[in-house]
Amino acid sequence: MFDPATEMIVMLAVAALLAGFIDSIAGGGGLITIPALLISGLSPVEALGTNKLQGLFGSGSATITYAAKGHVDLRHQLPSALLSFLGGAAGAALATVLPGDLLKAVLPFILVAIALFFALKPNMDDIDRAHRLTPFLFGLVIVPIIGFYDGVFGPGTGSFFMLAFVTLAGYGVLKATAHTKLLNFASNIGSFFVFLFAGAVIWKIGLIMGVAQFIGARLGAGMAIRNGSKLIKPLLVLTCLVLAIRLLMDPAQPLRAMVGF
Repeated sequence: MFDPATEMIVMLAVAALLAGFIDSIAGGGGLITIPALLISGLSPVEALGTNKLQGLFGSGSATITYAAKGHVDLRHQLPSALLSFLGGAAGAALATVLPGDLLKAVLPFILVAIALFFALKPNMDDIDRAHRLTPFLFGLVIVPIIGFYDGVFGPGTGSFFMLAFVTLAGYGVLKATAHTKLLNFASNIGSFFVFLFAGAVIWKIGLIMGVAQFIGARLGAGMAIRNGSKLIKPLLVLTCLVLAIRLLMDPAQPLRAMVGF
């Protein structure tokens, strides 16, 4: 029979495994891991910092898997990854002074809009199409903005990268997913170092969850590669909607206070 501490570790590992699987395909893994870390007794800042540590294993695993199958050129994407890293670090550093309540209030509606876009837009497949921004402008402007968001708040980062790659860079769904994982990995690294410097990382829990994240992400990325947009598109839509509902139901959601719930 497990003692309570062991049961908690097992729960966190299972949560990380599932989060790694989902996140490698559609993003939104933090929807699972951050509440699990809070339930385990960590403070909010420790939950965010430890989540960045274990998330590195998942996004790194997914990136390696996609790169090994030729879906992303790591060397060619290094400048964008660096900008995502810097954006994540800047976001984490400024997290305490930005209007977090405003982000919490607006984000659910943005996620629903993303879900509707992917659900209703025709020709959402794995075929690349014309880009609306040059690769240079996309990397210089869009990437650090989303990386910054990942550092300062986090939920839905993968969905925002996906939307940007599909609508602005003209990528097919599978290629967009592969590149999303690389840039999300980079922004995770940047924000992780800031939380580490602040002493907000619980290493034992983060490393145990990281191993589970690595395994789950590898399984999820492999399934995404085999099934392409047929799997990624519906899971992305579902993840965005569930994340939006989860944020709206959060007792700390500012909109609940405004409407009297």
